[in-house]
Amino acid sequence: MHEAITRDPEVMHGTPVFRGTRVPVQTLFDYIENGESLDEFLEGFPTIRRELAIQVLEECKELRLAQV
Repeated sequence: MHEAITRDPEVMHGTPVFRGTRVPVQTLFDYIENGESLDEFLEGFPTIRRELAIQVLEECKELRLAQV
């Protein structure tokens, strides 16, 4: 399985984005922090598949737990 988050200086100046898109990962966290649901995020960004968004959340969880 490919990583869900990519970072490339040629895409969005190196901002972490969802693989295969130009949608910053931070946008998902902004939605969640503002009390919006994953479904609301997906409605706003139809190029992001549910599976990819869940994979991003899982990768971020794993990274965070590895730091504890």
